[in-house]
Amino acid sequence: MNSKVTAPDNSALLDLKTFDKHSGSLVERLLFNHRGLVVALCLLLSALLGWQATGLKLSAAFEKMIPVGHPYIENYFKYRAQLGEGGNTLRIALSSRNGTIYDADYLNTLKQLNDDLFLLDGVDRPYMKSLWTPATRWIGVTEEGFDGGPVIPDDYNGSDASIDQVRQNVERSGEIGRLVATNMRSSVILLPLQDTSATGTVPLDYHALSQRLEQLRQQYEGDKYQIAITGFAKVVGDLMDGLLQMQVFFAATLLICALVLFWYTRCLRSTLLVLACSLIAVVWLLGLLPTLGYALDPYSILVPFLVFAIGLSHGAQKMNGIMQDIGRGADKLIAARFTFRRLFLTGLMALMADAVGFAVLMIINIPVIQDLAVTATLGVMVLILTNLVLLPILLSYTGVSLTAARRETEAERLSLGDMQHRRHPLWSFLDRFTELKWALGAIVVAATLGAVGFAVSLHVKVGDLNPGAPELRADSRYNRDNAFMVGNYAASSDKYVVMVKTPPFYCANYNTLVSVDALEARLQQLPGVVSTTSLAALSKQAAAGMNEGSLRWYEIPKNQGLLNAIITRAPRELFNQNCDLLTVNVFLSDHKADTLTQVAKAVDQFAAQYNTPDLQFMSAAGNAGIEAATNIVVKRANLQMLLMVYAAVIVLCFITFRSWRAVVCTVLPLMLTSVLCEALMVGLDIGLKVATLPVIALGVGIGVDYSLYILSITLANLRHGASLSHAYYSALLSTGKVVVLTGVTLGVAVATWVLSPIKFQADMGVLLAFMFIWNMLGALILTPALARMLLKPDRRPNAD
Repeated sequence: MNSKVTAPDNSALLDLKTFDKHSGSLVERLLFNHRGLVVALCLLLSALLGWQATGLKLSAAFEKMIPVGHPYIENYFKYRAQLGEGGNTLRIALSSRNGTIYDADYLNTLKQLNDDLFLLDGVDRPYMKSLWTPATRWIGVTEEGFDGGPVIPDDYNGSDASIDQVRQNVERSGEIGRLVATNMRSSVILLPLQDTSATGTVPLDYHALSQRLEQLRQQYEGDKYQIAITGFAKVVGDLMDGLLQMQVFFAATLLICALVLFWYTRCLRSTLLVLACSLIAVVWLLGLLPTLGYALDPYSILVPFLVFAIGLSHGAQKMNGIMQDIGRGADKLIAARFTFRRLFLTGLMALMADAVGFAVLMIINIPVIQDLAVTATLGVMVLILTNLVLLPILLSYTGVSLTAARRETEAERLSLGDMQHRRHPLWSFLDRFTELKWALGAIVVAATLGAVGFAVSLHVKVGDLNPGAPELRADSRYNRDNAFMVGNYAASSDKYVVMVKTPPFYCANYNTLVSVDALEARLQQLPGVVSTTSLAALSKQAAAGMNEGSLRWYEIPKNQGLLNAIITRAPRELFNQNCDLLTVNVFLSDHKADTLTQVAKAVDQFAAQYNTPDLQFMSAAGNAGIEAATNIVVKRANLQMLLMVYAAVIVLCFITFRSWRAVVCTVLPLMLTSVLCEALMVGLDIGLKVATLPVIALGVGIGVDYSLYILSITLANLRHGASLSHAYYSALLSTGKVVVLTGVTLGVAVATWVLSPIKFQADMGVLLAFMFIWNMLGALILTPALARMLLKPDRRPNAD
């Protein structure tokens, strides 16, 4: 029984003079019979898209991070013009190192900082708030009735008397714990942002904003003062600042891949061509994005590397096939055509599976993920041209080193020549999984891992699992600033806003305020809720104040006239102009998944119980409310995404193999990897969120390549009469060794990302390294084990 399959039916025709140029498929003839034209067109396209790539921008937008179709977000968009401070707000605290805020120099410095921030591009100035803004007011009860005014009065002059007046006003303003720290050593400037520049024509440049904030930090910080800055815009800005460091790790990864590939081939020209074609694909992708109106953002910055990694995997397979054919004596053009003939359909189906897997992310109605899906799909599609077409054609001109080709063929001949004594120990070990005992053992171990992994994966949390910004290290400046805010202010930077809709001029109605107060009482019982504010709470404070501060009067007045008098002096962030919308501001200790889930659930249950046609409680605004909606969408989309990804992979694998048994051999290892990856996320405290959700789909797309290349050669050998052991061993010597090479190389290369100062990149490095390695092991161990149970030699796969 012949166990060696080296080329298609015309593999004996290795001489260029006798080779029939009209053989092969129509696609092969069109490409290779006009290869000069193909190369020229690719070079022209590379030049054009390379020039276009110079116009690519790195940008971010707050609205792209939120699920625009979720009911919470629809409510937010509907009423955000009336809400004032939205979800995209910066909090900037000026802290005195040695004194309190009641100091002339401190207040003067705060005023200068306030004025500088006021002029920043993108600031929603009418809703900006600090001790120096007119909207920050105090209310008091005197013998003449209610009195009030700005916390810092117009006649403030820095004298001791003026500072004493400011102290009294702050104590009567209700801003202690909100704008003023409880220890009186710092105060906050709230800076709501618009998602566009001042002209409204271009998106807000978060990188430039972050750099300007850092300039102001350097300007005002010193021996006397310290500045802390938190908010979405600063997180994005810090990620963009870390882009240069991320690029260093990308370059290190590319260098590692190049060195290992050269070590394997010992052929400089083929190594450079494989790397060049993968990099050309990246250039084409980066050129297509601005051409189509897209930009890179901090969360899709990994896509170009993934395109390079996928391209390297496919390119190495093509290079290895050509090297083997040249070693058998084929002319370089014939070797390129034979390799194209053998592997083009497999590579095409693998890349199509990748592309469909990425495109499935479009179902997630979060613009940043949809942009990532478009970016990744474009990148994979260009690989069809650069690595499946251009690379074999270029190698048909350059060939490979004869020394390397002969060494490769000699190693293959020795391995196949003496099946018992001269087999490579690694390939011999892997071939054992085609034996019944080893196959059963592998399947039992895989099933056990799958069961345990599935049980653990059920505990994966949706959203952030730690306070601060999980994209950054715990000791980063941003997370230290966030810890300062949480430790000094009851009104934290994590705010969940409940919108309460009433008929016009009914926001101060007694029954309305009683219902709002009931919601506040319920929310205040939840762990993670620090404090709440609303018109109902203010009315109780005012009622007590109007009765000599007696707490016996600390309740919502039933007299509507009195309520109307209270509302005339209430801050406008608590209700709108028509008095038909009021807000309940819920300040949280953090934005962890459990905290947001409890608050959102409590509000929804309360709304279901108390909503009437005239009174509607609606979630949610504020950064915490928006993140709660995002978590809900991510949780629902995760299962939908996986089902659609696997459905697409199954269909494409069936088109490739025409065998349901072969599909099972391909898909089950991928499913095991997906389950174990989610279990790993639980172990590493990585939540499922916008930044990590696409990783599972990316892992499926990358992993299917390995199984397709190995199984396609194995099935071809089986159809030529080989036993399963011989068929699989021959596949290991052709495509299998490249699977090992690329899997280990890419896994080790991305594992170096754990050293990155950007935690987002470090987490992605761990997850990608795990999937590269585990998908490789699944293809090499579990696929032949399943094949032993399903693809027996006496059962031809194409008979299904």
